[in-house]
Amino acid sequence: MDLSRQGGLLESTVSRAPTADDQLLFLSKIQRLFAEGEFTATYKFALVISLVEIAIEVPPLSKESELEVSIRSIATKFIELYWKQSFEFVAGRAGTRRGVLANNLGNQAAVITAIRKFRAAAGPGASTFTAARQQRSFPSLVSEVASVVSEQPIACLQNFGGTTDTFLYERGRRGFILLRPGVAYCLRRFQPLIQQLARSHWVDHIKANKRNLELLGETSDLESFLFSAARKALIDYGALLRRLTGPTCFYCSARLTEEADVDHFVPFTLYPRDLAHNFVLAHSSCNRSKSDSLAAYDHLARWLERNDRWSVGIAEISRESGLVHDEAATRAIGNWSYQATSEAGGVAWVKKGNYEPVGARHLALF
Repeated sequence: MDLSRQGGLLESTVSRAPTADDQLLFLSKIQRLFAEGEFTATYKFALVISLVEIAIEVPPLSKESELEVSIRSIATKFIELYWKQSFEFVAGRAGTRRGVLANNLGNQAAVITAIRKFRAAAGPGASTFTAARQQRSFPSLVSEVASVVSEQPIACLQNFGGTTDTFLYERGRRGFILLRPGVAYCLRRFQPLIQQLARSHWVDHIKANKRNLELLGETSDLESFLFSAARKALIDYGALLRRLTGPTCFYCSARLTEEADVDHFVPFTLYPRDLAHNFVLAHSSCNRSKSDSLAAYDHLARWLERNDRWSVGIAEISRESGLVHDEAATRAIGNWSYQATSEAGGVAWVKKGNYEPVGARHLALF
């Protein structure tokens, strides 16, 4: 992996995983990208998040491989990321008004404008991102957003420090970019750090935009609005999931009372994306005990079996509740999370006060 300063070109003949020095240099360039890049809109943050998620959800063939990424797949990620932001933000505090958050220092971000026009034309049938994807006009929205993505953040993301350093990707065949050899590996390896940097800078950018002052006030839940599923959607999904799979706690198998938590099986802190197949019903006590840990071997085996058994049903109730569903991506995320934890010598939660090391037998389930 060659991250030389002369354009940051990576040699396509590389046949090894990035060395420790390669990885440190990659991280230093990511840090420079955020520190020295120009951010007049939030698109660059969205592009970084999209590339990280794609590298995990559609992994390369090997650690050193290049990864071809379609601009339409990035555009679809953009639509998902900006979907909630196309609705009015309501702080609910004295002295604030409701309105769509400005994601650009100039006119409203073109992606948000495109989504709002699409929603207005589609009507109630596109009340959620999941429902929108079923609309016949959705591919046209993807094409419009893909054009914006290609002309703006893809063209500009790697401009920082007064120069262009193509250390992440280069233009590929028409409609694609090509992640440099080893880049997908580094994006997967450092996902928690990169994703958090992008999200925190995104939040700061919106807070610093003077046009948002009357909307935000002293709000403290902006990050939740930007990046998390709506609480009502989770409540609705939990009720539907109970009907589908039964009123028992996923972890301890005891009967659930009326109150139950909708828990991220792969913790949200590890992979902050709300996908229907990743949610399980659990007692609050089990959820609190598991906290931000991965679940142990027996839990993992049952989770994979459940998703396989109830795949169609989960997809159906996710559409009803408005949650995004993608079983293949969820499985890839699970594989990545257990692999990363195994490589770090981490452990998985069995039950309260009981943990086991994550290793080859966990990975063999995938």
